[in-house]
Amino acid sequence: MKIVFLLLMLMSAPNQPSIKYKGVLYTTEVECEIAKAEYLNAYENKGRDYKDLIVTEAYCIPFNAFPLIKAGVEA
Repeated sequence: MKIVFLLLMLMSAPNQPSIKYKGVLYTTEVECEIAKAEYLNAYENKGRDYKDLIVTEAYCIPFNAFPLIKAGVEA
């Protein structure tokens, strides 16, 4: 087993029946934290009108997984 890191991005908007989410796997915690910071910085750079309608948060979650295969290379 190998530890991988899931970047889980959650987004909430008014009058929506559920929270929208997106997940991306990273092989290192550093890669995940960088992607998380970039995502949250992009949100912070949005205008006030956007942030009044959309609330978001992101988490890097470590977990055990089978080894990942990327373009023919085991990671």
